[in-house]
Amino acid sequence: MPDSAAAPVILGTTGPFPHSVLAERHPAIIRQVRDAFPYGPEQTRALDELLHNCTEGAIEPPPGGPDGWRAWGLDTYAGQSWFDVPWLWSESWFYRRLLDAVGYFGPGPWQGIDPFRPFKLAELDAKETDEELAALDDLGDDPGLALLHGSLWGNRADLGFRLSAESAEAVSALVADDSAALRPLLSGGTLCLVADNAGRELVPDLLLIAHLLDTGAVGHAVLHVKPYPYYVSDATTADVLDALRRLTGAPGAAAGYGRTLWSAMADGRLTVRAHPFSCAPLPYAEMPGDLRAEFASATLTVFKGDLNYRRLVGDRLWSPTTPFADVTDWFPGPVAALRTLKSDVITGLAADTVAALDAAEGQRWRTAGTHALIQVNARTPEVT
Repeated sequence: MPDSAAAPVILGTTGPFPHSVLAERHPAIIRQVRDAFPYGPEQTRALDELLHNCTEGAIEPPPGGPDGWRAWGLDTYAGQSWFDVPWLWSESWFYRRLLDAVGYFGPGPWQGIDPFRPFKLAELDAKETDEELAALDDLGDDPGLALLHGSLWGNRADLGFRLSAESAEAVSALVADDSAALRPLLSGGTLCLVADNAGRELVPDLLLIAHLLDTGAVGHAVLHVKPYPYYVSDATTADVLDALRRLTGAPGAAAGYGRTLWSAMADGRLTVRAHPFSCAPLPYAEMPGDLRAEFASATLTVFKGDLNYRRLVGDRLWSPTTPFADVTDWFPGPVAALRTLKSDVITGLAADTVAALDAAEGQRWRTAGTHALIQVNARTPEVT
């Protein structure tokens, strides 16, 4: 493992991007949530208080304190500015407090109501989703590769299933590509896929799982989702069901994939898991023993998306040339990352790649969502 002291933890004050998320994106999310539901005076007042607190106040636990968070650092960071603590922690705390404000955890009439559901359904029902599902009818000579790229690029409609490894646009946008190392790891065993977003990112994740199950590349798949709404669009079990209904109700090949997934859930070949640590404000290196054992038993674990990447390698300012294998050598089994770059954390790049990107775009390539990576650490840790 490289020296983490040389790669400081990212705080809310570490550069313009984390600061903009806390100072601008979070207040905008509060306003969007307020407009999405006819919340009563109690909820709107709580949202107003959160809006003030998250930008100008200090971290303070709600009455009674939420379960789990004291063990996750709440006592350590209480009383500090949201900007002065680890960015991963303050981001996660924001979503936990937002759910408190709208009454998600109840008791009351708003208990269990996902404040982000209108946005998720709008994306799932968009015409762009129809176009992407129609592309499933002709995936070319290598449907597995096309579906891998669809899962990688998620909800970018311009870089979905239509792309193949031969696409110049796809190749130029991939800053690291270990896709050739993935297939030898898929040999009929168990795949754990740690999902990221719902909607038009979850659909291609499910399609990839369906293909792998149907072809026998994996015998069992475990889809890890969030136990409650998180980071606006992160997938929950309810979002999985919405995506399945969208697929089974679609025309053409999409419906066949949907039926494969439906039957796989029914007979146990596909399991949905919502571990509490999925919403923890901590890197996966600090995961509890039961989750570590589950990943250790998998043939391959795939982490999807930007947030999961930050939690996999550690939310630190690594040198971009720090080997991916070094920052994931603690992981209990073979692990891969499929990620569109939307934050400053990056590892595993060649020095000439970094130099070319920096010269062409400055720092923007790290956060704009225009570049992606497929990284694999196939090393199996020694059993001690």
